[in-house]
Amino acid sequence: MESKNITTTVREFVLLGLTQSHKLQHCLYVIFFLIYVITWLVNSTIIATVAVDQQLHTPMYFLLANLAVLDISDSSVNTPKLLSGLLTQHTTVSFNECFLQMFFFHFIAGAMSFLLVGMTVDRYVAICEPLRYLSIMSRNTCTALVAGAWFGGFLHSIIQIGFLLQLPFCGPNVLDNFYCDLPQVIKLACTDTRMAELQMVLNSGGILITLFVILIISYIVILLKIRTRITEGNRKALSTCGTQITVVSLIFIPCIFTYVRPYKKYPRDKLFSIIYTVITPMLNPMIYSLRNTEMKKAIRRTLGKIFLGPAHTLVLSCGNHS
Repeated sequence: MESKNITTTVREFVLLGLTQSHKLQHCLYVIFFLIYVITWLVNSTIIATVAVDQQLHTPMYFLLANLAVLDISDSSVNTPKLLSGLLTQHTTVSFNECFLQMFFFHFIAGAMSFLLVGMTVDRYVAICEPLRYLSIMSRNTCTALVAGAWFGGFLHSIIQIGFLLQLPFCGPNVLDNFYCDLPQVIKLACTDTRMAELQMVLNSGGILITLFVILIISYIVILLKIRTRITEGNRKALSTCGTQITVVSLIFIPCIFTYVRPYKKYPRDKLFSIIYTVITPMLNPMIYSLRNTEMKKAIRRTLGKIFLGPAHTLVLSCGNHS
């Protein structure tokens, strides 16, 4: 009620980072820098391979390539700030940059969450309706799934940031984290934040719980379908689904813990933030793409064309067929 008479005077936020220990900072810098480089290399390889290899111009690989784009984008929103923070005692970020960081983080993370549901739809159709798969998962359907994922992420983020911009910030301005995020920033507002926190819980928390339940139910239905028709291909699908459930849980459970409750500082909050901002963009391609035999063969063919020329590519292709 009093926020109407209070103006925002904060011009920057101070990020305390992960730790104040210099030795640990340098060690963590090396680890997270390597993870960031691997994330870029693996996801870029998947995108290039799907774009170049004609055999991968199918709905499943189209969706996997889009997931790789989101993984690179997701990792690039917060990881550079994390790395720069590990090289300094603390990092400052301007008010506008902080809000832009939150917008893009929730935009991309929201789009990724919706896309994972779209990928589950693709797998359900492939396993349960194999004869109608190509007709159902047409180019238009795949484009609509991807566009819907991006639009869902944008709508989620713009609503979230729109509510946050209505709050006044007049100090303090210190965030005990390595990036700007909603729960901590809301608590710095110079007004009663209960409505803002409720909106965050309903928006972020509600979306996360709903999508997580949909994903788990979808995987259970797929697994039950697979068990009724055991073939060699279905055994591989069974293994893949089990691994994907693990990764989905790794993404959603820490996020649910963060966004379904009003913010209260816990020591494990930073660990959860590391998992879904740094680790999962590297794990996604390894679980969803690199465990796929056809994808691995296509990567060999593409790398052969780039580095070793047509003759070696022919040898690799013959070796794969044998």
